[in-house]
Amino acid sequence: MTTTKTLDRPRAATPRSLYRALALAEMATWTLLILGMVLKYAVALGDWPVQVAGMVHGIVFVSYGVTAALVGVNQRWPLARIAAAVATAVVPYATYPFDRRLERRGHLEGAWRREPTEDPRDHTLSSRALRMLLAHPVALGAGMVVAVAAIVSALLVVGPPTQWGR
Repeated sequence: MTTTKTLDRPRAATPRSLYRALALAEMATWTLLILGMVLKYAVALGDWPVQVAGMVHGIVFVSYGVTAALVGVNQRWPLARIAAAVATAVVPYATYPFDRRLERRGHLEGAWRREPTEDPRDHTLSSRALRMLLAHPVALGAGMVVAVAAIVSALLVVGPPTQWGR
């Protein structure tokens, strides 16, 4: 007797799981960047380890920021909390402890807000825009990729902060 295995429909990412995945990825790319600096300066392999790790880290850094903003709007975080989440990406390894703090305080609880409720906050422009984006997850994902690419491209054009005053 032969049985066939049915494939379950993949579970959609929750705000918590998406935020956590990017928080961990951001930490991992800090490790790559630090390793790249060690290879450049201690092992004298040239600039390429930092260039490669820096690009990967930059893309994940911006992706984390975009994700923090999306999750923050969904979770109705105040602007200061969204800014704090984004700011943690600047400090090596700070995103995951911040994620754990958010979770302990219940700031990552709940699903995506796809439907309006009686809550007056569900009738704001940002909430309506969020629902529109969540109704089209493929377009939302593509839009996030385009946004990250545009931000990373702009940052590459302006160069590192050490060159901004020149």
